[in-house]
Amino acid sequence: MLMKPPPRDQNGVVEPHDHPEIADFDGIIRRIPLNWVVPDKDGSLRLSSMAFKASSGANAGMSVDLEALIVDAGIDPKVHVTTPRWVGSIRYTAGQLRDEHFQVGFDPLEAQPPEPANPFHGEVWGDFPKSKQRRLSEIAEWFVLIPDVRISIG
Repeated sequence: MLMKPPPRDQNGVVEPHDHPEIADFDGIIRRIPLNWVVPDKDGSLRLSSMAFKASSGANAGMSVDLEALIVDAGIDPKVHVTTPRWVGSIRYTAGQLRDEHFQVGFDPLEAQPPEPANPFHGEVWGDFPKSKQRRLSEIAEWFVLIPDVRISIG
């Protein structure tokens, strides 16, 4: 699967867009670090709302990996998204995210040592109020399970 380059602003930053080559059935993977696992009121563990928010900065979205690109490169997506920093991951389809009024785009990353380049990186753009964060937690499924941790922030 070859992706057309994403649109960029005058500073070279990828602009929010809905990439036409990302099909509704394509997997969209959100990596989870251990510090996004928090205790709930009842003492059980759940994901923090950080898992369901955009990062900060110009044109920032929710950072994801595009499963179809990883598979097409002959790489196991579960291996690609799991590192000592990223201990688990959740998965959506692009269609689920679009149904929630998000844009799903391609945003390949160049190496930023110590982080390697990620040619499979994407972004999810849109508004992330608490209600949307809750909804994203409801429709997510584990891709790489963190044992004894609930996805729902509900």
